Amino acid sequence: MIRKCNESDLDVMYGIINDSATAYRGVIPADRSKYPYMPMEELKHEIADGILFWGYEEHGKLIAVMGIQDVVDFTLIRHAYVLTNERRKGAGGSLLKVLLEQTEKPVLIGTWAEARWAVSFYEKHGFRLVSEEEKNRLLKKYWKIPDRQVETSVVLADARYFKKYP
Repeated sequence: MIRKCNESDLDVMYGIINDSATAYRGVIPADRSKYPYMPMEELKHEIADGILFWGYEEHGKLIAVMGIQDVVDFTLIRHAYVLTNERRKGAGGSLLKVLLEQTEKPVLIGTWAEARWAVSFYEKHGFRLVSEEEKNRLLKKYWKIPDRQVETSVVLADARYFKKYP
């Protein structure tokens, strides 16, 4: 079952995010790595900043989360995480499909450049990488991340984006 997450899900969401983010260890730049990957205060800040999290629930247990955030011209998919032992079973793809149905705007996704599995996942679902120049512009305009993270990230966009911005 896919549903909107609520405040009572915060602890479980925190657990899913930080369990899943262990995949980044040794992959993302050491100067961007931290533990926990997303502290509780940061998660609360992201929600307060307008990210609406959805969850994939199986047998009454939340096993994956993904956020969606409307910004001026686009919709951003933010913070997509699946419990390590639940990966490759369709939860992430199912969540992405539901979130894409929530908007008519072009959709952008930012992720770590070295997280090849994440890039491949989004490409499998129809997203394509934008140019380096466009990536830098988009990340600086629509995300609130440090310059170092901009340098080490990529942006993928859906077909709606490429129709509007060929």
